[in-house]
Amino acid sequence: MGSYIPAAKREREKLLGGLGMTSAEELFAAVPPECRIGTMNLPPPLSEPELRRELEALAADNKAPLFIGAGLYDHYIPAAVDALCSLPEFVTAYTPYQPEISQGTLTAIFEFQTAICRLTGLDAANASMYDAATAASEAMLMSAAQTKRKHVIVTAATHPHIKETLRTYARFNGLTVSEAPFDGRGQAALDTAPHGAACVIAQSPNFFGVIEPMRGISAWASGAGAVPVAVCDPLSLGILESPGEMGFAIAVGECQPLGSPVSFGGPHAGYLAAKESFLRRLPGRIAGETGEVGGGKRGFVLTLQAREQHIRREKATSNICSNAALSALRATVYLALLGPEGLRETAALCAQKAAYLRAKLQETGIKPLFDASYFREFAVDTVLDGAAALENPRGSLIAVTEKRTKAEMDAFTALALSQKKGVSI
Repeated sequence: MGSYIPAAKREREKLLGGLGMTSAEELFAAVPPECRIGTMNLPPPLSEPELRRELEALAADNKAPLFIGAGLYDHYIPAAVDALCSLPEFVTAYTPYQPEISQGTLTAIFEFQTAICRLTGLDAANASMYDAATAASEAMLMSAAQTKRKHVIVTAATHPHIKETLRTYARFNGLTVSEAPFDGRGQAALDTAPHGAACVIAQSPNFFGVIEPMRGISAWASGAGAVPVAVCDPLSLGILESPGEMGFAIAVGECQPLGSPVSFGGPHAGYLAAKESFLRRLPGRIAGETGEVGGGKRGFVLTLQAREQHIRREKATSNICSNAALSALRATVYLALLGPEGLRETAALCAQKAAYLRAKLQETGIKPLFDASYFREFAVDTVLDGAAALENPRGSLIAVTEKRTKAEMDAFTALALSQKKGVSI
């Protein structure tokens, strides 16, 4: 890792002169005053040992167990994930166009795609997307291109970030987005949804942790000539039916639960898998298996590249030109370490511990927001009913992973009981 060396005064003057300016203040004149930090009241500089002690002291105060979810989850990450992902074999160019020198990266991408296909029960997957929101938006564009339709339906309890990103993509691609009505059980109601949609995008478990009736949603979408798109937490697929089994043509989701820390909200990696009929519409990278002439060693290459912008330019399938390679590698290593049985056990522990905490909170009079099945996350509220949650959300989301202990959950219950209105987390 290189050191940060600030520009010298003469270098700054040269840069500003090239812009026709004399000071840095002119450079930032377009930034409104109310958006500027101003003079920072920083403490005096410290030596490295002093700074380390200061940071360690601050970190020691930040040991509260996490019960916050809403898209990012505090799962245990085996030490081997960090060790293996730090190997120099994986420190290569992010886009392996030259397969003869990129077999390590291409192999990792191929294994990631294989794992995603097995999890989702679908035929093909691409190299990782940026996150679940961009993956869902790419699925929307794939569906619109396939059906030649201009309208998209998304279930109302889908994560707000996904819905916002869908609308941004739709705005600049001549598409419109509407939400399927939200019922009081926290599930999508498609009875009044308009027909003629390119796709129906449904998340399960949804933003409130509720497991949606996905078989019914996929059947409704297919019957209306729309592409059924599932947004699924990959860890939940350790114990829930796969999107492919439930009739979905495309599945997308967020890989953060698979070996990446919560950190400060990133980095992420999204996944996108689809039936074979969508193979040539998949965005991003696809690593394919090949072999030496004469039946020698197997190898890996980027395949179906005519889809990509470096060849097709404005006619490309997608403008996503990279993949979250390191986060995808972490997901691949994590899944390989756990294996199918370990993934099932981890998912089951999340569900069991969430059920324990939910029951303990109910004993204190704190009611669940929805009377519906859930995985590792649930909403509680003592004021509003479920139907009003989207318009006026005053409940709290509580996530319980396999890391949470009985002592931590009992302490959380005691804290919740001390609150007069709802749960403060």
